[in-house]
Amino acid sequence: MDLGDYYRILGLRSGASFADIKASYRRLAQQYHPDINPDDHKAKDKFIALTEAYKLLLTVVIPEDTVGTQSSQSPVAARQETKATPQEKAPAASVKTQQATTPKPPSVTAIEQRLKWKTYEQLQRFLKEKRYPQAIALVEALADRLPDDAEVRQWQAIAYQVWGRVLIDQHQVLKARIYLKKALKTDPNNKALFNEVQRDFQRLDQIF
Repeated sequence: MDLGDYYRILGLRSGASFADIKASYRRLAQQYHPDINPDDHKAKDKFIALTEAYKLLLTVVIPEDTVGTQSSQSPVAARQETKATPQEKAPAASVKTQQATTPKPPSVTAIEQRLKWKTYEQLQRFLKEKRYPQAIALVEALADRLPDDAEVRQWQAIAYQVWGRVLIDQHQVLKARIYLKKALKTDPNNKALFNEVQRDFQRLDQIF
């Protein structure tokens, strides 16, 4: 599945907000929860799919309140506007000292870096658990958000190659070739990856 499929599982359009994702999951999870549908296997499968889609989307969608801090005032400044505080009556020098020590909101780059490494951790879990389509959907979403990041491209290429090797074992020749080629195209300057993929192609030719 691609990222859009996970949105659709939750009854949402691609690009739905963090709040919409949480609200839709809560509503649908309650509807299909196994405790409410004890003998309904379809409901159980639906609940599992909802939960998986929800967890994956939470790793790639930034909460609105986090994004808002990029350009808005800090919580300290906001509270000072709505309620008079002793600091407002302090001498100018004290105010300057307070401003210098007030934490600045995180920059866009800082937020993206946290998202990047959080996604990397999730990617490693998916690969370890052999959930390869989910791993690919996850890293593709990250690559869409950070298209110029060389590390993300490398992770994406490796995910393609790993899935390609699994497809070889499953005798899905055409699909394996597609993903191995995608690996090379995604990270074309990676010599180590190129050599490994070439060996994978040789293995394909020998087996089939």
